[in-house]
Amino acid sequence: MKRVLYISYDGLTDPLGQSQILPYLLHLAKESYQFTILSFEKKDRYQKEASIVQEIVSASHIEWVPLFFTAKPPVLSKIYDRYQMKKTAIALQQQNNFDLVHCRSYVAAEIGLLLKDKFGVKMLFDMRGFWADEKVDNGQWNLQNPLYKRIYKFYKKKERAFLLKADGIVSLTQAAKDHLLAQPQYNHLSIKVIPCCADLDHFDYNRITTEETIQKKTALGISLGLKVMTYLGSVRGWYMTKDMFRLFALLQQQHPEWVMLFLTKDDPEFVKNEAAAAGIPSDKIFITYSSRKELPIYLAMCSCSVFFIRNTFSKTASSPTKHGELMGMGIAVICNDIGDTGHIISSTKTGLVINEFDTDHFQKAIGNITAIEEIDKSYIRQCAKVIFDLQKGVQEYSALYADILKPVAAVA
Repeated sequence: MKRVLYISYDGLTDPLGQSQILPYLLHLAKESYQFTILSFEKKDRYQKEASIVQEIVSASHIEWVPLFFTAKPPVLSKIYDRYQMKKTAIALQQQNNFDLVHCRSYVAAEIGLLLKDKFGVKMLFDMRGFWADEKVDNGQWNLQNPLYKRIYKFYKKKERAFLLKADGIVSLTQAAKDHLLAQPQYNHLSIKVIPCCADLDHFDYNRITTEETIQKKTALGISLGLKVMTYLGSVRGWYMTKDMFRLFALLQQQHPEWVMLFLTKDDPEFVKNEAAAAGIPSDKIFITYSSRKELPIYLAMCSCSVFFIRNTFSKTASSPTKHGELMGMGIAVICNDIGDTGHIISSTKTGLVINEFDTDHFQKAIGNITAIEEIDKSYIRQCAKVIFDLQKGVQEYSALYADILKPVAAVA
């Protein structure tokens, strides 16, 4: 049995950890891989979710080593976390003699490369995106500040080392892979594209009864005859909330039978204020938070979904988790072209791509709303199974693990 150390600066108690880390590893643990997971947990979430996560990983004989994420002060906290990650990873390596270190994003890859150089462990660089550029694009690292400029240059240099020294590389998007391979220093690399997959056994509209949908709709106060456009996830940061509201305001003016359902853990007052600023009546906006367990029931009442993401360079490598989940539920998506989303929607005809956020383009989209909601649900789900199925993603990782760990042929 091969031993694998999985390092993540995201927590298993985070929603992302439960959708984009655990599902893969639980399946891979059945394939003769013994996992140790080193993760960084937010204390409040850890207190609420740790026992549940521990029960899940223990059932699959996975060792979980949680450390606590620190947020302040901005730079020193990261130096401290990095020290904790390094110290713990080295101790775990000395105890377990891992065959492979699977590094989720850049902070983890920094420690993974150290283990490779110091102990000869094979290293998988699971990029997840252009991390240093994301920090710049989202305003966290202002390059006018000499300190952040230095940190950015440091991690871009590290990025080059991760790519050139890794034994395997995973990109979330073909667009990011194409960008890298277009550069002479990287054109020889072998890069596997594995998007953010979804558990399509869980996100399956066939599992949801009409009675369950009616009950949820009634509980929310949505009349049964109304059509629902949904937005799933955070409404801040990368997401273009104002533009999504402008689109819906125009839709609602022409088609008053539509309402908008926000499935988010963010502040409901922020959502209500943004809606009001766009001129949307308060009785046309519904806001709630759903556990992962109940999310498919909420999604089953929706006719289409919308998300717009700021189109920056770093988003070339972005694969929104929600895309696969929505398609698994047979829901058509209206979004802009970031990462591979535009290509996926255009090639499969499972929604609508909008890249210009003016009234004319929004009106054109609204003119197609009937066609969008009538796209066959089973067809959308079938496309999701081809592109985003968790089982396919697991198979891709399993094949990559096997390739990295295969014995080196002896030289005659």
